[in-house]
Amino acid sequence: MKAADLGRLATIPTRSTRRTSGLSVARASIEVVVSDIAQPLHSAPAIAPVPQRRRASTDLLRLLPYLGPYRGRWGVMLLTAFAGLGVTVAIPLMTKAVIDGPVRHQDQHGLWVLGSAALALGLLEAVLWFIRRWLGARATMGVEADIRKELYARLQVLPMSFHRQWQSGQLLSRVMNDLGTIRQFLGFGLLFLVLNTIQIIVVTGILLAMYWPLGVVVLASVLPVTVTIFRFERQFSRLSRLAQDQSGHVATHVEESALGLRVIKSFGREDYVYQRFDERATALYDAEVGKVAVSARFWTLLEVIPNLTLILVLGFGAYAVGHGLVTMGTLVAFITMMLSLVWPIASLGFLLSMMQESMTAADRVAEIFDAPVDITDGPVTTVPRGGHLELRDVGFRFPDAAPDDWALRHVSVTVEPGQTLALVGATGSGKSVLAALFSRLYDVTEGAILLDGRDIRELSLAALRTAVATAFEDPTLFSMSVVENLTLGRGADNPATDDEVRAAVDIAAAQFVYDLPFGLNTRIGEQGMSLSGGQRQRLSLARAILAAPSLLVLDDTLSALDMHTEAEVTVALRRVLTSVTGIVVAHRASTVLLADRVALLQDGTITRIGTHAELLEKAPEYRYLLSADDELDDGCERSCDWEQDTERERLEQLYLEQTDESEEVRRR
Repeated sequence: MKAADLGRLATIPTRSTRRTSGLSVARASIEVVVSDIAQPLHSAPAIAPVPQRRRASTDLLRLLPYLGPYRGRWGVMLLTAFAGLGVTVAIPLMTKAVIDGPVRHQDQHGLWVLGSAALALGLLEAVLWFIRRWLGARATMGVEADIRKELYARLQVLPMSFHRQWQSGQLLSRVMNDLGTIRQFLGFGLLFLVLNTIQIIVVTGILLAMYWPLGVVVLASVLPVTVTIFRFERQFSRLSRLAQDQSGHVATHVEESALGLRVIKSFGREDYVYQRFDERATALYDAEVGKVAVSARFWTLLEVIPNLTLILVLGFGAYAVGHGLVTMGTLVAFITMMLSLVWPIASLGFLLSMMQESMTAADRVAEIFDAPVDITDGPVTTVPRGGHLELRDVGFRFPDAAPDDWALRHVSVTVEPGQTLALVGATGSGKSVLAALFSRLYDVTEGAILLDGRDIRELSLAALRTAVATAFEDPTLFSMSVVENLTLGRGADNPATDDEVRAAVDIAAAQFVYDLPFGLNTRIGEQGMSLSGGQRQRLSLARAILAAPSLLVLDDTLSALDMHTEAEVTVALRRVLTSVTGIVVAHRASTVLLADRVALLQDGTITRIGTHAELLEKAPEYRYLLSADDELDDGCERSCDWEQDTERERLEQLYLEQTDESEEVRRR
């Protein structure tokens, strides 16, 4: 690597001829105040607050504020719907007028007039239905899009403690399937439920007015329908929630299998994974069949009751016409109007099942909106650029942990600007947890982390995460181009230049990107699975460097690199770290040597701090942790009993004394 290339992002203080690093220049170019660009992420969602008294429909009603921006379309849609309902009711009355008027009196002119009016009503009804469906579709799809955007924004601001407890498939199911269910009900089910209910009430009233004995027969059929509806609601609500949860489990399994396909194939466990999927798919199938069974019984009753009512009306109606109690036109209009109730009554099963599913979906969506956001913006929007880091008696405990189960406790250390601190410790000692605290992926449970003398909780998240960049051990790359992945840490107000991108790639020894089919514009697969582990780590490192932070956190970022590549990256990183404050999580001596000082973590607490040489000399536990490294290998058998160093030192001293005595005897 050329020194000039390294100079783009690194400064060597001992050489005055070297240019100021591109990293420092880029950091200096950042505005002092970071504006909140993505306002939707931090604005309160439109969902209504939780009422004191909850019902089954509570969460669905809480989503009604999302209809506000489309109230004009909804208003016109409702007007056209009610107008269409009026036309639907008017057509049977027009039929009565035709039969009892022109047909009965053989008035051909009147027949043409009333027939033309009936035809016009039919055409008007078709036009009104088209307008209603067009406006309804646009309004409800807009509502769905708005809820989905706010739901996704909510997922972005929810803390890591939330995402640790939720399966990704369950979240995906809520964002896609549940919102689709809600949209279908708002766009179709809700409107028809209201219209059909109004139509049943209005038409029943007209039937009572036309001939009340037959109207009473129709009215009596409503009672068994009502009882059936209440029984159906309780059963279907439970089964609907079960089916939607099972759908989330299936989505989670499919996603995990797709991401872990390489592992599955390498162990030849396709059959095992398929069996697990089959269990989940079967559980989903059983839940859906249970829903269908309940719905089928309900719909059957709703089909049978109107048909039985129709038979009774025909019988009593024929008797009434035969005895001159009603006219033929009235009976035809009565039957026609009653037939217009068959669909509204029969559709109640479908519409109510849709309503139950949408209420369940709304409950699941509201669970995300109602999840507490523990990590919030501070009032200070100024980006800390000095790099002075101080940890004051920091303690951390996961939210779901026991009161005495601390991941970190009593951690105190200070890192001066331009210094690098290495964190060394056994697995589970809290190194990665501590690294996650600097960018507030988690908040400290006790104590404070100060950056340039200010508690990081007082900073806005945008300002803090402009100042802090982290390269994780397990890098995450997205399904977009290489350059888009690299510049992910740079906002639109501070775009990276081509020279900065090139220099970051050189420092991370990621020149392999130039050999990809389209170079930096090559799209890499989901999770970067088309790249090796070392290549993904190098891109993650380049992305962190390119973010131009004041505090650079490297969470064992070089663990997947081979010896020669690691040596090349280490040389370049050593120059970069002179211009930033660095935190390096390390397991190998080669990585530790990047640091000015080393902090030894044991059981979540820093037990020793010093240089690498000092800890090698004075800390046997530190020597043990790095004893597997080739650079420290003395060829001796390794022992884990470093606690017995006192006894070992005594035996060494005794051996030296015996050796001295033997030498003295030989001299004599």
